[in-house]
Amino acid sequence: ISGYSLVIQARDSGTPPLSSSVTVNVDISDVNDNSPVFTPANYTAVIQENKPVGTSILQLVVTDKDSFHNGPPFTFTILTGNEEEEFTLDPHGVLRSAVIFRHMVATEYVLCVQAKDSGKPQQVSNTYIQVRVIEESIHKPTAIPLEIFIVTMEDDFPGGVIGKIHATDQDVYDVLTYTLKSEQRSLFKVNNHDGKIIALGGLDNGKYVLNVSVSDGRFQVPIDVVVHVEQLLQEMLQNTVTIRFENVSPEDFVGLHMHGFRRTLRNIVLSQKQDSLHIISIQPVAGSNQLDMLFAVQMHNSGFYKPTYLIQKLTNARRHLENVIRISAILEKNCSGLDCQEQHCEQSLSIDSHSLMTYSTARISFVCPRFYRNVRCMC
Repeated sequence: ISGYSLVIQARDSGTPPLSSSVTVNVDISDVNDNSPVFTPANYTAVIQENKPVGTSILQLVVTDKDSFHNGPPFTFTILTGNEEEEFTLDPHGVLRSAVIFRHMVATEYVLCVQAKDSGKPQQVSNTYIQVRVIEESIHKPTAIPLEIFIVTMEDDFPGGVIGKIHATDQDVYDVLTYTLKSEQRSLFKVNNHDGKIIALGGLDNGKYVLNVSVSDGRFQVPIDVVVHVEQLLQEMLQNTVTIRFENVSPEDFVGLHMHGFRRTLRNIVLSQKQDSLHIISIQPVAGSNQLDMLFAVQMHNSGFYKPTYLIQKLTNARRHLENVIRISAILEKNCSGLDCQEQHCEQSLSIDSHSLMTYSTARISFVCPRFYRNVRCMC
């Protein structure tokens, strides 16, 4: 307990008795009675031979139960095992290589490292680090090509994470890093450590081919990443149809069914090859295991097919569609249980272009805006 706050009352013996109170704060000052604690108590690490000088090998984790002025910053010292100065230890507790290691020269080093806290007198703790030198990479990284589809309202893309590169390496201890060619960084970024792809705001309609590579420190491998950006027109929202699927997650639909269902859907609803099918959004139905897919079909000579026409075509071909994925319902109007009786149920659709949903799989990523339905009874 770092302190107490006491309220003390003085009361006299008169009639009537009179009293007064005062607050007394008692602060408990800390003495440096706790040593730094390494987590874990001892360490093991590996470094591949032929790695450049300055390669990070290990990050020490140290805590102290004393108050902040008796704890960090810590002072780190290598006590033994570094007689030939093969290692350095920076003030942040990062162990780095100071030479280029050769597996044939030595396969293992054992270092004794000390941490001192900032108290007076200082408390110290020791840990042992076993560093193994292993052979350099013999396998190239492998990466899965990624195709990303982004749907956004006209010139209103806010940016964000749009997908993730999936890469592996058969060398167990390889650490993979990802890079993007510099001239593309004005529109996209790639996280160097986990391969997440970030698009900056204001993407224009069109196709982008990203020059991304993954490296294990020895081998560098290019990855095919293609980004398709489609900007929605306001007229699309007035001519949408919703297909509701049963027992499917957004990721499973994107990764397993989207391409096949899109192809089947095109064959059913397109009157001419030049017509365009636009998948506007996919979104889970709240409180269920269902999924809504919102789409519209544009005629090649401008304009959109009316929802009633599309629903008729879909209803006639429903059995054929369900060869691909199970359908729960085909919706134009969704009154959500409203009983309008003699009145007309009117539905309006709104798109929140700043609330993007990203459904990412190893091969395909689909980014779309969240949509909302508003229904009401009209005279």
